[in-house]
Amino acid sequence: MTRKSIVKPMLLSAVLATSTVGLTGCGYNNLQAQDEQVTASWSEVVNQYQRRSDLVPNLVKVVQQYAEQEQEVFTQVAEARSRAGGITVTPEVLNDPEAMERYAAAQEQMTGALSRLMAVSERYPELKSDALFQDLQAQLEGTENRIAVARNRYIQEVQSYNTTVRQFPTNITAKVFGLDTKPNFTVANEEAISTAPSVDFGDDDAAAAQ
Repeated sequence: MTRKSIVKPMLLSAVLATSTVGLTGCGYNNLQAQDEQVTASWSEVVNQYQRRSDLVPNLVKVVQQYAEQEQEVFTQVAEARSRAGGITVTPEVLNDPEAMERYAAAQEQMTGALSRLMAVSERYPELKSDALFQDLQAQLEGTENRIAVARNRYIQEVQSYNTTVRQFPTNITAKVFGLDTKPNFTVANEEAISTAPSVDFGDDDAAAAQ
């Protein structure tokens, strides 16, 4: 083996090592790691919303057994579920403020529709005492809690990522590689989910729904 053939691989290794150190020093690896964290936390948000959506048909079915005349509420729930389910939730949504806003708005509409559905139980004592209804209500409450936790975690991950993208010197690296800040849930939504919501809709909610 010639001296030249030995030197070339050594030079290549040195260049690769220098490039790796450079990328690490400029924050590239950190940006990529944070981006993955944002994507992972977003997936959890979507999973929990889907879990809630999967509960809706059974919940509506059991309520209908006792309150068939509440067709307006059932229609609102069905329409809200359809709108929420009709929005594509690929990772690309994370970089599209308008798509993020549409998704958040659709889920808020679903929350409102479910609030009205649960308030119906206040007018039907037999429904409130139904074992299946109580079980579904408990599942829904647990899911709402998990949604709140997942959304808060996502908000924190996006805030951390966006801070890194804006800070010097990682802002230079972000610009070079075309990495921009990501849209987040609105401030109003942040305040609404700062504590886990309750699904125990009482007389006040029932009165408001009438």
